[in-house]
Amino acid sequence: MEIDVILDTRASAAQLAELGQLAEKHGIRGVWVSSLLDSRDPFTNLSVLAQSTNRLRLGPVAVNPYDMHPVRIASALLTLNELAGGRARIVIGGGGEALDALGIKPLRRVRVVAECVEILQAAKSGQAVSHSGEIFQVDSLRLSWLRAPAPRIYVGASMPQMLGMAARVADGIMMSDMPPALAAGAVETLGQGLEKHARRQADFQTNCFSAWHVYEDIEQARREARQWLVLRGIFRPWLLSEFLDDDDVDLVMRSAGAFWQAFNAQSHIVEGVPDRVLDALVDNLTFTASIRDLDSKIEKLREYAAAGLSGISLRLYHDPASSIRLLGERVLPAMQ
Repeated sequence: MEIDVILDTRASAAQLAELGQLAEKHGIRGVWVSSLLDSRDPFTNLSVLAQSTNRLRLGPVAVNPYDMHPVRIASALLTLNELAGGRARIVIGGGGEALDALGIKPLRRVRVVAECVEILQAAKSGQAVSHSGEIFQVDSLRLSWLRAPAPRIYVGASMPQMLGMAARVADGIMMSDMPPALAAGAVETLGQGLEKHARRQADFQTNCFSAWHVYEDIEQARREARQWLVLRGIFRPWLLSEFLDDDDVDLVMRSAGAFWQAFNAQSHIVEGVPDRVLDALVDNLTFTASIRDLDSKIEKLREYAAAGLSGISLRLYHDPASSIRLLGERVLPAMQ
């Protein structure tokens, strides 16, 4: 199982290049940056990194076709791919905080993402693209300037309908904040879809987004993990029921405002939610530990590998350079 890192796309292009070069030096497979409402443009922001590395894979996660037309996504992706010599990639998703802020409702999510990926797949071939879908129309588009090897196109998918669609049209999937047991179930569902469409699972990339909070100080790690919990997909009852009882699931679902208040205040205190519930969320949905307990996180990574993932993407927070060094010097050798 390969390891990627996810960096903050609010960082400058120069900062991303420095961190990406460090990641390449330490054997990390790739770098992702999130596509957020308040971030720098992820495609442009990766351009310096694309031209200053040789092996590193790179791209944005997760771009949605509600606020950016698939043709514009194709142009941006394939320009980045040209700069990177064929090392770009992308995750297409059907949601995100930007849509809430812009008042956009992600209706017909599976269909919208499917048509976007179909247009991207056709555009990256360099052949003429004509698409007459239920959502998007494209008339005789041809990107005649393409020379680099085509990029992989992932779908952000965790649920059966999106997994089934991805098995038909995508080159890979990225799940979000899934415990190993649920990730294994998703991979099995995906495999059934791939078999239905006569595709080989070995050719299809399976990845999972997860947060990495590993520091010398365990209290620092746990405080940071709690602060970011609202972005860990915690408002999914089917996921919470994997490790919380029904009453605690209901409590979390009723406490969205408190989680958002903690996030906006950059606080680890979530009013009305007891420590035992917060600890369960942190322990099951993130990699959080002191460096002295790193072996337990390596074992958790092995559980993801056993679940059938071909890669895992770790979102880094405070001092990403130190986290990259830790991954390269101690985690990657242990995973060989």
